[in-house]
Amino acid sequence: MPSFDVVSELDLHEVSNAVDQATREVSTRFDFKGTKARFELNESVVTLYAEAEFQLQQLMDILEGKLIKRGVDIACMEKSDPDVNVSEARQTATLRQGLESLQAKQLVKMIKEAKLKVQAAIQGEKVRITGKKRDDLQAAIAVLKDAEFEMPLQYNNFRD
Repeated sequence: MPSFDVVSELDLHEVSNAVDQATREVSTRFDFKGTKARFELNESVVTLYAEAEFQLQQLMDILEGKLIKRGVDIACMEKSDPDVNVSEARQTATLRQGLESLQAKQLVKMIKEAKLKVQAAIQGEKVRITGKKRDDLQAAIAVLKDAEFEMPLQYNNFRD
């Protein structure tokens, strides 16, 4: 039976490249000369450091631009509120990946409401969709692409 998986994944290597590019841009920009503005990447959490809150916003714009250019969907980025004190401002951006159980249940519900001849099953951090015909699976992908979902979705492991 044909099937495919619906996942939400990030290429962490591309994230690392984007952070490196953003760091290089900050080091060459005139408005950041002599400041302690920087980025730190720890697993999938990017921490932005600056001297003032408006500089944090500029750093976030640079980071988002670099992520977009590297093909990383910024819809998965969860920004925290800036933490500002006298000498430094700090903000974290967490890059989420994987479908949580509530999100997976929403996907299954969307597929069932579309009344397609497919079955959706939650398997950990992914949803496997199976059907008898390839056309039914393509219709399921079309339904999921049209729906507004909080996480970016990828469709992989298509088997005929």
